[in-house]
Amino acid sequence: MQKKVLIVEDEESLLKLESILLTTKGYLVQGVDNGLDALEAIDKEAPDLVLLDIMLPKMDGFEVCSRIKRNPATKHIPVILLTAKKTPEDLARGQEVGADHYITKPFKSATVMETIELLINKG
Repeated sequence: MQKKVLIVEDEESLLKLESILLTTKGYLVQGVDNGLDALEAIDKEAPDLVLLDIMLPKMDGFEVCSRIKRNPATKHIPVILLTAKKTPEDLARGQEVGADHYITKPFKSATVMETIELLINKG
């Protein structure tokens, strides 16, 4: 059975790149470009993992992650924050809202794939 990954990224080129990367690895990919659509997509059909940017329109990634982790129906879904924000405060906030992993941009595709595979397969 194909594992489903939700990519939340407002930069179109990155969204395409990440989608292609994951699709070639056999994942079913859904992409949205803002925080509200992300929560809606998760409610409709929960993914096996969420790849989440922080700086997003409508609702930032910290808030999206916090809502995923506070909801008993979705708190088991691994969330990887993938972001250009790399201050210690940002990292601490990522932990506070329950992110399972934090990867900073620019990122190596291999690192992202390894992390996704690790988190998706431990479930």
